[in-house]
Amino acid sequence: MDSAELDALLTPAALRLLDELDAGAAEADVAGTVSRLRRAGHAPELVSAVVGQARLRRRAEAKFGEFSRRMLFTRAGLEQATRMSVSAHHAGRFRAAGLSRVADLGCGIGGDALALSSLGIAVTAVEADEVTAALAAYNLAPFRDVGTRVVHGRAEEQDLAGLDGLWLDPARRTAGHAETRRVRSEDYSPPLDWAYEAAGRLPTGIKLGPAHDRDALPAGGEAQWISVDGSTLELVCWSGALARPGVGRAALVIRGGAAHELTAPADTPDEPARGLGDFVHEPDGAVIRARLVGDVARALGAGPVDERIAYLTGDAEVTSPFVQSFRVREELPADPKALSRALRERGIGRLEIKKRGVDVDPAALRQKLKLRGPEEGTLILARVGDARVAILADRVPRA
Repeated sequence: MDSAELDALLTPAALRLLDELDAGAAEADVAGTVSRLRRAGHAPELVSAVVGQARLRRRAEAKFGEFSRRMLFTRAGLEQATRMSVSAHHAGRFRAAGLSRVADLGCGIGGDALALSSLGIAVTAVEADEVTAALAAYNLAPFRDVGTRVVHGRAEEQDLAGLDGLWLDPARRTAGHAETRRVRSEDYSPPLDWAYEAAGRLPTGIKLGPAHDRDALPAGGEAQWISVDGSTLELVCWSGALARPGVGRAALVIRGGAAHELTAPADTPDEPARGLGDFVHEPDGAVIRARLVGDVARALGAGPVDERIAYLTGDAEVTSPFVQSFRVREELPADPKALSRALRERGIGRLEIKKRGVDVDPAALRQKLKLRGPEEGTLILARVGDARVAILADRVPRA
């Protein structure tokens, strides 16, 4: 989105037309929607802006729910925005710490600032990109009465006096409103050294990618990895009053709207490897990233199938919100030809393939297996010692 498209969009006529447009229909039939609006006499630039926004609103429903119906987006801004289910947890932490005046430095389209403001927290939302700042101002306009405002500027140039806390989401991709690419951590904006220094002065949450170098995390404070419905989305470094006493590592797992959290003072030791038992447990990615697999293993009476592999195994018929459990049927030959023959003999026609520690393309393997039959199952491939193992199993429903 450029300034001309923004100007066309931020008019009463365009916004009214956008609110009247069926976002689902616009997403399903772009050409038909454009033709209908052009026949109605609307200018080409207005039609382009409105239809583009309608499609983005439709896609934004997965992240923002009903909030998406009155928000404006850029494609990159939507892709990089925090899901509302996650930002609500962030905002709740600020409220629990009693922080009432917060700066969101690098606010993007305003998703986290929206969650904070909805709890009555006055937010100074700062965004370096002029177009994105304008969209954030529109998205946050309903919260002016709680003191929320948007500033177009760079995070490191802001006066932090009078604030109770900070939320930072450093830009980890190149600038732009559509196609962007990741940059090295030393090229984040604002720079991480500046962000860490600010976190030493005020209670702060810093959002980073989940694969961020653990050796480069700031000393002290709390590191929390967060996953939603099986996808590990982010790492947040908390400092000051926002960091919980005695918690150095945390894994927040959100599934279907329910949240579960595992915490520890530091990385926890792993259990010894053991032979294949009646169950295999796959730890959630946030648990693996937080290095809390050992705590989960002990709770399940399990241990890793190999000290280098994050599959757990045990005989106890138990599961946990922090794993996906599988009941083992049997171990099968790992050779593709022998495996294909074994699966056909068992009538397996639908197969979920999971892997760790082995160089296998599941899609290519599926073609080689030539599956046939009415049965289904899960194939777990893993490296155990120097050997590749193939385990046929069934998913255990979550409690």
